Amino acid sequence: MRILVVEDEQDLLESLVEGLRLNSYAVDGCDDGCKAHELVSVVEYDLVVLDLNLPGMDGFQLLREIRTVNAEVKVLILSARDGLEDKVRGLDAGANDYLTKPFHFAELEARVRGLLRRRFTQQDRLLTFRGVMLDTAAHAVEAAGQPLTLTRKEYALLEYLLLHRGKVVSAEEFMEHVWDGGVDSLSNALRVHMASLRKKLRAALGCDLIRTKVGVGYYLDEGAEV
Repeated sequence: MRILVVEDEQDLLESLVEGLRLNSYAVDGCDDGCKAHELVSVVEYDLVVLDLNLPGMDGFQLLREIRTVNAEVKVLILSARDGLEDKVRGLDAGANDYLTKPFHFAELEARVRGLLRRRFTQQDRLLTFRGVMLDTAAHAVEAAGQPLTLTRKEYALLEYLLLHRGKVVSAEEFMEHVWDGGVDSLSNALRVHMASLRKKLRAALGCDLIRTKVGVGYYLDEGAEV
């Protein structure tokens, strides 16, 4: 899942970006409202973590702009403004959740997981498919009842496929939602990580759950025998 963090406190911004990346999310960071507006206009984010006190463009104005270009993206306001009026204003402006500073990172993680489950109409923390179980809260995967060790990118690829069962996911969509802005869209990063993920699943299950539709993308094989 791809997340944009908009926060003008540099230390906090770097901490949030790094913490969320450690949880297998693709994360872009931005410390300016106008720059954030440019990003959300061209990148399809799954979630925006938004501070209200921003240079360039106020957080409330940015939220309104976000809603004009993307009505579906989830927005979590993260602000030191803890008054009821600000919370109501933020939610009325289109935010999906509001978390006041200071906060524990574990709570932020839980809010992010909850919003992303809603983003993909997935209410259960456990994603299962033909012998594979992925726990979105613990960031753990089992295959054939045994723990499966994946890299962060392998986990993110598998999670995205599980959330899009029945669909062929293009390379462009993977690059948009699983990688952040630091990767070259022409690189072979997707192919390398996907090959490694398929190899691990094949070793654990004895079959290849992920199929390639040449020239289109990847999909989960509903008919694979496990």
